Amino acid sequence: MKSPQLVEELKKRLGEDRFDWAFDKEKDKVRLEHKVLGRGMDISLPEILAKYTQKKEAAIEEVVYTIEQTFQAMEREQQEGFGGLAQVYPIIRSTSFPQTSKEGYSFVTTDHTAETRIFYALDLGTTYRLVDESMLPKLNVTAEQVREAARFSVKKLPTDYKKDEVAGSIFYFINHNDGYDASRILNEGFLKDMRAKIEGDMTVSVPHQDVLIIGDIRSEVGYDVLAQLTMHYFAVGTVPITSLSFVYEDGELEPIFILAKNKVSKEQEKQ
Repeated sequence: MKSPQLVEELKKRLGEDRFDWAFDKEKDKVRLEHKVLGRGMDISLPEILAKYTQKKEAAIEEVVYTIEQTFQAMEREQQEGFGGLAQVYPIIRSTSFPQTSKEGYSFVTTDHTAETRIFYALDLGTTYRLVDESMLPKLNVTAEQVREAARFSVKKLPTDYKKDEVAGSIFYFINHNDGYDASRILNEGFLKDMRAKIEGDMTVSVPHQDVLIIGDIRSEVGYDVLAQLTMHYFAVGTVPITSLSFVYEDGELEPIFILAKNKVSKEQEKQ
């Protein structure tokens, strides 16, 4: 299957009359504009075609489902309003993640670490929408109220984990696949509780959106294992964040490579 055939297949399944379709051959993508909602989305075709070579019919079914769910969420948003601050959650993204929407509005953000930035999402059930400045009047709130609501919401998320021991170090994996696994790094109470039970160095990793890894690192080998783990998760994640891990101590997150540099500097001072 090639891009033009894929576009025709999507038109057939989604309904050619429901959308305005614009196929960009140069960029190999198609733009769908919902005629009733007046909103749209861009679909990158090479990604779908790559999946099609492996999954065939299932690949097309998946993208059709995703498109349908996205537009249904947009429709609910218009009919019911935004749902209020109770539906706002923090989202961790890489600092390289765009800070403006496709419409040109700035997202509401907060600085986090040198590697990560906090965005804010309005939860719509099966999907969510990042909060930008155009949404604040509709929510009738300020950016600071959004941030405060998200700080409260993240504390309500479950924090149960799976535990694994590798080479003498222990790793805890939080993986609920609710879109907010990495966001749990912002639950300060949870991090403090974990610190109390950890015997070695406590590390925190957010390689991609759907996992938070907490390490009880008890040897140099443990750091090697951690590096391999985070690189693996970073490579396979659908929304990668950072392969760099952080040491958590006294309520602060410090990148491991900075600690390594400091350690070398101290050893040089002793010499």
